[in-house]
Amino acid sequence: MPIFVKDKVIVVTGAAGGFGQLISLKAARLGAKLVCGDIDAAGLEATLVQIRAQGGLAESLLTDVTSLEQMKALAEVAIATFGRIDVMINNVGVMPLAFWADHAAASALWVRRLDINIKGVMNGIIAVYDPMIAQGRGHVINISSTYGNFPVAGAGIYGATKAAVNFLSESLRVESQGRIKVTTIRPTGVPATGLGGGVVNPAAIVGILGQNTGSYLATLAEMTSGEAPPEQADPASITYAALEPGFIADAVIHAIAQPWGVSIGDITIRASGDGYVL
Repeated sequence: MPIFVKDKVIVVTGAAGGFGQLISLKAARLGAKLVCGDIDAAGLEATLVQIRAQGGLAESLLTDVTSLEQMKALAEVAIATFGRIDVMINNVGVMPLAFWADHAAASALWVRRLDINIKGVMNGIIAVYDPMIAQGRGHVINISSTYGNFPVAGAGIYGATKAAVNFLSESLRVESQGRIKVTTIRPTGVPATGLGGGVVNPAAIVGILGQNTGSYLATLAEMTSGEAPPEQADPASITYAALEPGFIADAVIHAIAQPWGVSIGDITIRASGDGYVL
């Protein structure tokens, strides 16, 4: 199956770290040609160095996903360098968890996060739509979240942005069937991604944990301190409790690796022993 990744031209936003960097590195190892965008110049350069060190082909551009002009410029780098865009991965996202009661501290952050999580995906779609239609095929992959599945306490804004990503994805699929494939990736909690840095009120995690809040937070604390049973950190165990980011990247690669006539519409991925209820 990875033969369908080789030589594809893949644009990745948020490629300086997290899912975006992992996706870029994995795809490059399978022979894809990468165009990486991010606002983090140092992280972006580090990604390119790693790709090129393993013999891969990659270019980059400092890109703020909230700017349509910059997203179009990123797409133009792909076309100018490699002649086309096969896959667009709208990966950038932030997680401003907070309760409505936290509005005094959170509202300004929420506004910025709305721009990143919704406009970033919208701009990514716009930037590649015309080139993909003109070349006769393409694939857009949007990173969403199980938070977008149902409204819960502490995630009104974040959940709404991810529900919007789901709607954007499906509308694109319906309008461009037979020309652009669309995949929505919906991870549950992935503690090691660094998304927690955007949380406004840590207590707002209760929404995704529900009745498991106490027990699962205790499990995560034990894993952090090294006191948890080893099988909870072993993906070969059914009790595996905290998904590593690499598995999200693998899910993205799986979607890319399909032949052009096969479209993976939705992938939800979670650790089998985690405590997330969404």
